Order: sequence, then structure tokens, then C-alpha cells
Amino acid sequence: MLTSAFDYNLPERFIAQQPAEPRDSSRLLVLHREDGRLEHRRFHEIGEFLSPGDLLTANDSRVIPARLFGHKATGGKVEIFLLAPQNEDQTRWECLTRGRNLQPGVEITLGNDDAGLTATIVEVTATGSRLVDFSAPVTPYLDELGEIPLPPYITDYQGDRERYQTIYSRPEGSVAAPTAGLHFTPDLLVALREQGVGFDTVTLHVGLDTFKPVEAEAIDDHVIHSEWATLSAQTARHINDVTLQGGRIVAVGTTATRTLEYAATGAQGIDPYDNRACPWQRTAAFAGAVDLFIRPGYRFRAVDALITNFHLPRSSLLMLVSAFIGQAHPDDPDAGRRILLESYEVAKQEGYRFYSFGDAMLIV
Repeated sequence: MLTSAFDYNLPERFIAQQPAEPRDSSRLLVLHREDGRLEHRRFHEIGEFLSPGDLLTANDSRVIPARLFGHKATGGKVEIFLLAPQNEDQTRWECLTRGRNLQPGVEITLGNDDAGLTATIVEVTATGSRLVDFSAPVTPYLDELGEIPLPPYITDYQGDRERYQTIYSRPEGSVAAPTAGLHFTPDLLVALREQGVGFDTVTLHVGLDTFKPVEAEAIDDHVIHSEWATLSAQTARHINDVTLQGGRIVAVGTTATRTLEYAATGAQGIDPYDNRACPWQRTAAFAGAVDLFIRPGYRFRAVDALITNFHLPRSSLLMLVSAFIGQAHPDDPDAGRRILLESYEVAKQEGYRFYSFGDAMLIV
């Protein structure tokens, strides 16, 4: 398939600039993937589509204050955006930078001169990012010096940055939120538990590349970025028990989906695109890099239903969701993409809000 097939037009007025309040008042577009039928609901009604014994599985990674501000010895202003640590003590990071003449050897003072943290540009990477050495481990300084980043398409939000975290976020490490989880409230999770719906978490630290458009002309030529993830032995047992007892694994977001599917394939040395393997595969505990690129033609082993937001054109996330829908139509390779983009057109007609602060889809 060509990447251009996953393009669509989205006028700026559909890009949500403010989150719904309360969180679960956001709209919910329910897509029945076998027949393409759509239902228009509110997120707090999601329990009507879940059954006792189902298991919600979400990404509990927390967004770090990844945006840092400083200055060069000349006084020139510099912005550093942390992407990923490059060593165990977190003194070297891959970063995006903004400022003039940020070449190897340039030293930057973060915050004011008394903050005690400096950064030195070490290398310009092939993609234009920078490797940066900090004078001390960065994490202890982030609460004081850092700012929680918002996606560049959110330009008019002045509210509490905690609203860009899920209510169950715990381990810090993401530079972008796993946004499908932003719709849950404590009361909704309690109501679902009382209904007999389980809840468990995995961790995948989200990188900015998750949201970047795919640049390769053919999607098979795209090299997916790698992100660190972990799935505990306890969670693996829980998932396997639910599946064996006939419950559904409902992934909360594409990052949770990638983690679950990697646990059922790559973490066990299974080629994810070897469709000769058993259609159901045990989920295994793991901790490490996840580089699974899910696109049409992929057969899901772990995930039975998906909660997700509305994604950017030409993104790998759009391709993952298309693959999930397409699995219900094995004789039509283009069905998933076609049904998804048709549902997006309906969403625009109905005034749904797109992207990180936008509305949600449930695909069953």
C-alpha cells in the first residue's frame, strides 16, 4: 500500500484545543468493524459495549516535563526537547533543539545561572536531532526547570497541564501522552469494575515519532521507531486468563496495542507477519525496546477491541487502526483503510473533535 492512501483532509477547526470537561463527557464514535455500522455516544456510556469478564488494558506511562529552556554564553535563547535517554544515568539524551548555531561543543545553561544544570551539544544526528550531554542526571531537575509539552497542533490551551496526563499514569518517561486514556475518570473506572470489567496496565514510554507522518512512499518501506516498554508477569497471566475464559482484551490506545501485540509475537521470537502461526498466541512478560509496525495485513493475536482517538493523516497510528478493522475482512485487503476513512468523514460531518484533546472511538 502507498502512504498516500492514508491521507485525508482535516480543516483546523476540527483539531481540539481544549479537553472535554469532565473527561468522560467526550463523544464516542462506536464502530462495528464487521459491518461498518456506527453509533454516536458519549464516553461515559462505554460500559454498554463491554461485558463482565472483559479486560481494559491501558498504558500507564506518565509524560515528563520534557521541554527545557536555557541560554548560551552569548545570551542567545535555546529550547531543548528531551526525546530519549542514551545512557543508564540519564546524563546523555537525544533531543530536539531550537536556537541558532547549535553545533557540537556549544554549552547551554538551563534555567537561570543558579540552577546548576548545563548542557553541551555533542553530535548532530542524521535526522537533525542532537545528542546532548548534561552536567548531571536530568530527571531531578525536571520539576523545577521543565515544562510538560503539548503537541504542536494544540496552540490555544492555557489550562492545567495535568489534564494532559491520564488519571492512572505512574512511571515517568513519555514525551507525549497516550491520549486514548485521557477520557477515563475515577468514577467511570469504578462503575466498570462494578460491572465486572477488569482493568490492568502496561507501560510504553511514548516518543514523538509515534505521531510523525510516514514519509516513505510505500508503507512497507517505513522503519518504525523503537520505544521502551514493559509488561509484567502478573499482567501477562491476567491477560492470558481472561482470554482463556472467553473475555475480550480491550486495548486503551495504540501504544497499549503495540505493547500487547509485541508481547504475543516479538517478545517470544515470533515473526509478527508470519500468519502461519497460531491465530491466538499467549502473551509473555517482557521489558525492552518495541519496534513493531502494525499495518494492513497484520493479524492481531492479543487485542480483541480497541479504544482510540482520531489520528493524524499518513501516520503509523492510522495504519494500525486500519489493520485492526481490516482483520474482520480477510478477503478485502483495503477494507480496513476504507471503512476507517469513511468513518472519519462521518465524524467530521457530525462535528467530532480530532487528535490528542479530541473525542474517542471504540472499535469492536
